[in-house]
Amino acid sequence: MIKNLVAIFLAAILTENYVLNKFLGICPFLGVSKKLNTATGMSVAVTFVMVIATAVTWPIYMYLLVPNQLEYLQTIVFILIIAALVQLIEIALRKFMPPLYNALGIYLPLITTNCAVLGVTMLVIEKGAADPTFGYVQSLVNAFGSGIGFMVAMVLFAGVRERLETNDIPKFLKGLPITLIAASLVAVSFLGFQGLVDGLLG
Repeated sequence: MIKNLVAIFLAAILTENYVLNKFLGICPFLGVSKKLNTATGMSVAVTFVMVIATAVTWPIYMYLLVPNQLEYLQTIVFILIIAALVQLIEIALRKFMPPLYNALGIYLPLITTNCAVLGVTMLVIEKGAADPTFGYVQSLVNAFGSGIGFMVAMVLFAGVRERLETNDIPKFLKGLPITLIAASLVAVSFLGFQGLVDGLLG
């Protein structure tokens, strides 16, 4: 049981990373990763939303939507729940951490439509349908691991972008081109962890 949870957690961070492997949440990944502090703040907020959203949406789907044959409302219901959670975080940051609230700017309310957050809540349902042993606890572990994976990607890429600012880059690559090239190299580097996770699952 513990080994399985560890494998789910590591897979969510390394081999099934929602940003670097599934390419979800690219908007904040490119927009808020210019500075380490804002990247970390955004990652913590996204992780919190992922875990709480999964904790709320999973039982609602399983015990409310499915018994009443309302599965087709899944996307709408999940987005409403995520939006409510983001509003709570926004209020808390505005009151207790104004500098971080101002630094995140427009990207904070965009967590509501962050496809990584919505993707986590929906994909754990799909995993549960494919594997009956993938239950509530596994879904929460997967959501937490996905949030940590988002943070790892953000922090790593923020460090890369800070280094790029001090390097001599050809003029035609400055700005978005070198940013996308760096992002692709970071994503490719995570492929090397596949054997580690496969070993745990095996």
